[in-house]
Amino acid sequence: MIKRRYADRRDWGRIKQRHYVQEQVENEVFQGKVTLLQLNEVASPLEVCYDDETIRIADAGYIWVQQFPKDAHHAVTSMFDASGQLVQTYIDICLHTGVEDGRVYWDDLFLDLIALPSGQILLVDADELEAARKQGHVSQEDYTLAWAEAKQLQKRLQDGSFRFVAHAEVMKKQLEQKIKQGIPR
Repeated sequence: MIKRRYADRRDWGRIKQRHYVQEQVENEVFQGKVTLLQLNEVASPLEVCYDDETIRIADAGYIWVQQFPKDAHHAVTSMFDASGQLVQTYIDICLHTGVEDGRVYWDDLFLDLIALPSGQILLVDADELEAARKQGHVSQEDYTLAWAEAKQLQKRLQDGSFRFVAHAEVMKKQLEQKIKQGIPR
C-alpha cells in the first residue's frame, strides 16, 4: 500500500520538540513547496549505515529542508547537522505531492536515492518497491514510473544538473530567518 507521508513529521515520536515552517517558492531553480523542520529535541539520535559508513541523520539541532517540486514525482530532503553541515540528501520517489489540511505530503513509491556529500549516490529500497508490485499495492504503471523517475534523477545527480542540493542551502537560510522571526507553523 502506498503510504502518505507528511513533511511536518508530527507523527514521528522521536522528535520531542521542533520548529517547522513551509512556504510556496517560485524562483529560477525551483517551483513548489519547501519546508524546514528543525529538530530541537529528540528522544534518541538516528543513525543509518551505508556499506561501511555510519551517518547520523537526526539529532538535536539538526535541520531537514524538504523540497516538493511542482508536477514532479519526487521529494528531496536535505539533512544538516547541528553545525550546519550537509550529512545527506534523501530523494523519495513518489506518486504525488500536495497539501492536505495545510500539511505538505507525498505519496511514497518506496524507491529512494541517497546522495552523500562524498559524491556517492545510492539507490535503495528497490526490494520494497518490487514487493509492493507483487502484492498488488503498486500498479505496473506506477512501478514503471518509479523506476523511470529514479533513473532520470540518478543521471542528473551524476552529471551535476540536479540543482536542488545547492538550493536547499539557500532555502535553509531563508526559512531559518522565518523561524527566528517567530513565523513557524
